[in-house]
Amino acid sequence: MDHLDRLESQSVYIIREAYKQFKDIAVLWSIGKDSTTLVHLCRKSFYGKVPFPALHIDTNYKFREIYDFRDEWSKNWNLKLIVGKNEEALAAGIGPNSGDKLTCCGRLKTEALKQTIDKHKFKALLLGIRRDEHGIRAKERVFSPRDKSFQWDYKNQPAELWDQFKNKQEGEGHIRVHPLLHWTERDIWEYVRRESLPVVELYFAKNGKRYRSIGCETCCNPVYSDADTIDKVVEELRTTKISERSGRAQDKERAYMMQKLRALGYM
Repeated sequence: MDHLDRLESQSVYIIREAYKQFKDIAVLWSIGKDSTTLVHLCRKSFYGKVPFPALHIDTNYKFREIYDFRDEWSKNWNLKLIVGKNEEALAAGIGPNSGDKLTCCGRLKTEALKQTIDKHKFKALLLGIRRDEHGIRAKERVFSPRDKSFQWDYKNQPAELWDQFKNKQEGEGHIRVHPLLHWTERDIWEYVRRESLPVVELYFAKNGKRYRSIGCETCCNPVYSDADTIDKVVEELRTTKISERSGRAQDKERAYMMQKLRALGYM
């Protein structure tokens, strides 16, 4: 087994273990490269068919390319797609220009996710986050509990030694499962190349710029790059010193702000 084989094997094990323990489960699909890789791994885990819903939390401010990709590939992969929105917040005019990023993300992402979990009674969620993506996400565990108020107690995480996971939820709340936690950005792109996975075209350079991280259009900026193919992206990642999330809204990306968002249930 090579490096990518080992990563894939561990992720498939985590996905199957999560499904064994929690039948009321969904995979969060932001339509980015990581969550699309996760959906692909879910398909591999169950021989081409994902036996649980793919959940997309829609803020109404995503890139047009994200919506087009979601609609095309949810059909191609025969996914049971659930789109969650905080309709009340959207009706009230909450958005990128209505206040700080904490308010916007809290109402349109975190509350929308909470509402969707409550509606569908999910007991666990699969997410495509990675430890190397942000310093605060490095504190996560593979099986990470959230309480009934959606709070993440980052100071009281279960030990995970020798791949022994605490996969039981005590009391009310839900478990967040992170099958890609041990991957890196370069791992993802090398796996995308090996598996010939589709990704949103925003990741490839046009006119000397591309997006390293995608989400809401109002919160993302491209970085300077000539990487217009997967091979060039992989090669660029060998030498770049630029942070993957450097193009995200900086008031949200500062460590204390991200920690506060994560503690409140942000993805």
